[in-house]
Amino acid sequence: MPDVARTLDLPSGQRFEYWKHALSHAFVPLEVSAPGGDGDFRGLLRGSELGSLRFIEVSAEPHTARRTPRLVKAAPAGCYKLALQLRGSSVLIQDGREATLVPGDFTLYDTDRPYTLELSDPHRMLVLVFPRDMLGLPQSRLAGLTATRLPGETGGLATLIGPFLSQIADLLDDTGSRDGIRLAGNVLDLLGTVLTERLDCVPPDPDTAHRALMLQITAFIEEHLGEADLAPAQIAAAHHISLRQLHKLFHASGTTVAGWIRQRRLEHCGHDLRDPRCSARPVAAVGARWGYPDPAHFSRLFKAHYGMGPRDYRLGHGL
Repeated sequence: MPDVARTLDLPSGQRFEYWKHALSHAFVPLEVSAPGGDGDFRGLLRGSELGSLRFIEVSAEPHTARRTPRLVKAAPAGCYKLALQLRGSSVLIQDGREATLVPGDFTLYDTDRPYTLELSDPHRMLVLVFPRDMLGLPQSRLAGLTATRLPGETGGLATLIGPFLSQIADLLDDTGSRDGIRLAGNVLDLLGTVLTERLDCVPPDPDTAHRALMLQITAFIEEHLGEADLAPAQIAAAHHISLRQLHKLFHASGTTVAGWIRQRRLEHCGHDLRDPRCSARPVAAVGARWGYPDPAHFSRLFKAHYGMGPRDYRLGHGL
């Protein structure tokens, strides 16, 4: 994701004042304070927009952000925030509840009701901001779930949300990624399913369960892309469905199982060949890392996808 704000670009005496302005501009108007005052504050915001969705990654030193009743009244936003803790810890307070988050945990909160977010230690958090009506769930019921810790280690569908948000953040290094848009919609579908379970109400969309299953399957594929022998039969067995059902799911998404695997592998290969951090890695090693141990086969597939061979592709990106 591109940088939105970086305090290290400014003299130390101006950094925290700039940070307060940057947070309010990126999210909603906030009152921001830090335990050490406005000294040599270090903070970085990175973000991107996908339609009506906003992804913002926050990396900073300890500080507190407050959405006061006055600010809510002056600047209503009509949005929910989904916050995923990646490093450090935080405490979210809203509607009389407190959610203490550690890495892997996430929580939901409403921008149009007062809240306090206390971020301790050097931390990193990924925040998804989206209009409230995108979940398709009763807002009166969701009000009972704000500032509720949703742990990332207890199993179930909730454990998929963190990895997928992180995956979207990586995809947004290429701004406007079509895959990022698709995955963002999947995350909201999955979040709706998780919250529906918590609310114990009927899902608003009968296809939600199918989309959630598709999300589980694509997460499994992503985890096993480096295995050259990854096959539809293995994927179907891992999810306790028939091979026919697996192919039907992908057909409904306009692709095939093999086509999805090939596309994701080649996208990862292209990312590595563009990445200066991977410039010392041989082209054949890049292919092998993502499930193509045969260099000639990898080269043919890569050229068919990108219009040039992997070596020329790397050179074309100045590496």
